[in-house]
Amino acid sequence: MVLKYIREIGIVPVVQLSEPGRDAVRLAKALRCGGLPVVEVTFRTARAPEAIERIVQSDPEMVVGAGTILTVDQAEAAIAAGAHFLVMPGFDPELVAYCQSKNILVLPGCSSASEYQIAHRMGLRAIKFFPAEQSGGIEKIKALSAPFPMMQVMPTGGISLSNLASYLSLPMVLACGGSYIAAPALLEEQAWDVITERCRKSLNIVKEVRRNA
Repeated sequence: MVLKYIREIGIVPVVQLSEPGRDAVRLAKALRCGGLPVVEVTFRTARAPEAIERIVQSDPEMVVGAGTILTVDQAEAAIAAGAHFLVMPGFDPELVAYCQSKNILVLPGCSSASEYQIAHRMGLRAIKFFPAEQSGGIEKIKALSAPFPMMQVMPTGGISLSNLASYLSLPMVLACGGSYIAAPALLEEQAWDVITERCRKSLNIVKEVRRNA
């Protein structure tokens, strides 16, 4: 269900919240106003669980993910805070197995045939392609889809308004992760209107690509 929702939206804002008490609820409102009721909160700060909890409590219908999950402890904290899905920067079979045991959607980071193959063996059919641009981008995704046509990917890393359409035009791309929507500088500046506008521009690109597909 969560994966289907992410696929329908087409773009997932990826954020780092250092001051959740100040920013979490206002960020959720800015994303919602821009038409994006979904967000991935990265565990790059110690206050990520608090940020997730604040967003979930302020907007129960928002789909909230936890990103940069590296350990079972972080996964447990994210789930306890109310996260609906977990995203990993790399592939850790034990951590993936733990998430599967909890029946929560997990998108491990993969960028090689070996990682795709392990993901396939573990029953995954959706993964995060990371870091997208630095790992070969669109051409690499196309190449890996030949032996793994069953895998859907969420490219993250280097995604921007300028290349979003190119990634979304690939049939194996279910959605893109974008840190450009609510970049740290925008959060620091409290630039909520800018974040909302970036959401709208991103959604317009998603709709245009899918209209022409």
